[in-house]
Amino acid sequence: MSQLPRPSSLRLRLLAFLLTAIVLTAFVQGMLAYRSALQEADTLFDYQMQQTAFALRAGLPPDARASGSALPEYQNDELIVQVWTNEGLRIFESAVGAALPQKAVLGFTEVQARGITYRVFSLQTRSQVIQVAQDMAARRAMARALALRSLLPLALMAPLLALAVWWSVGRLLAPVERVRGQLAQRQADDLVPVSDTGLPSELQPLVHEFNALLTRVQQAFEAQQHFVADAAHELRSPLAALKLQIQGLQRAVDADTRALAIARLAGGIDRATRLVEQLLVLARQEAQAASGAPLEPVPLADLARQAVLEAAPAARQHGLDLGLAPLTADVQRATVPGHAQALAILLRNLLDNAIKYTPRGGQVDVALQAAPGQLTLQVDDSGPGIAPAERERVLQRFHRGPQAQADGTPVAGSGLGLAIADSIARMHGTRLVLGSAPGLGGLRVSVSLARSRAQEESAGA
Repeated sequence: MSQLPRPSSLRLRLLAFLLTAIVLTAFVQGMLAYRSALQEADTLFDYQMQQTAFALRAGLPPDARASGSALPEYQNDELIVQVWTNEGLRIFESAVGAALPQKAVLGFTEVQARGITYRVFSLQTRSQVIQVAQDMAARRAMARALALRSLLPLALMAPLLALAVWWSVGRLLAPVERVRGQLAQRQADDLVPVSDTGLPSELQPLVHEFNALLTRVQQAFEAQQHFVADAAHELRSPLAALKLQIQGLQRAVDADTRALAIARLAGGIDRATRLVEQLLVLARQEAQAASGAPLEPVPLADLARQAVLEAAPAARQHGLDLGLAPLTADVQRATVPGHAQALAILLRNLLDNAIKYTPRGGQVDVALQAAPGQLTLQVDDSGPGIAPAERERVLQRFHRGPQAQADGTPVAGSGLGLAIADSIARMHGTRLVLGSAPGLGGLRVSVSLARSRAQEESAGA
């Protein structure tokens, strides 16, 4: 079984990165210091070797030539001096056993003698050849000493630098730790936005998106609480009515009374079923609105035709004239960004509401009109309409207007049809507009939807 990757600490990663960068910088600085010190040592010792050789151009004193020992003024523990005659006879040697080669290349060169690398400067005069040599190990030792001395302050400051880095990282991450502490102390129902005060600009977009998520969750919770409360309230009445109808059926003594009770019970069951279906539709639409699902181009003309076809049987049963106004070529091609299933529910609820409240022999018309940047859907009926004072209230859930059909027959319903349609419209960035149908005299319900942007650009071109 594969193990999940362990969470990586941002603090430790920053510290590791910064300390590694410091170590690498110190190493590179040490290498550069060593090379610089080696170059300085080469320059210094080469100059010293040249000056020693130039000092011997006049020749050796007789006592030094006779004794074969080094002169005091030329004695140097790091330099080896040998003097040869032009005939190849060595007449002076400051260090016995150095055994430098007799044939020397004039100027500077490096030679091997007995496993030791020497830096040699050779100078020829009229009567002799002067060789001044130095062990290269001495130069490297001096270069290392100079490099270490240059790195010593950095080595002494390294602990302080590490503490400064630790403190700086802690200070920079303090706002993140504060946000973490706030979230850790919250209860499950605490959805207040997180404060982004003092957060780095790189983390502020993350906090903003998190706060937006909290807002959507808060809206979903509130919608769920309202839905559960409203559903419990509204289901109480039909369930109580069903219980009474069952009791009436139990008390029925003859066939006619029993048939009437059964019919009433069936009607009550149908109304309760319709209420539950609308509650489920409302819950799905609110959940879809809270989820932020992506929008797709929807041909509104096709949805209107389909909705009219599906509502036609109910319209014929009520003796209504249901029709779709002729559509222009622009309207037939137009699409709106939205959710096809939700918009189909909106159309169906608007038609169901119009058919329900329009008296027998009346008329229901559906029309689509194109305008710059939008499509407007209109549903007109010849029913009693809605008073202006009631138009805003009927868009609320479970609110039913006081009106009945024109013949005085009360209309059964749950007060959710227009509320669901308005919820779908708000999900698409618009609202239902209720007014009076100028031609039919009843209610006009219109909703304007934005057209697809790509389609608008192609039409404008």
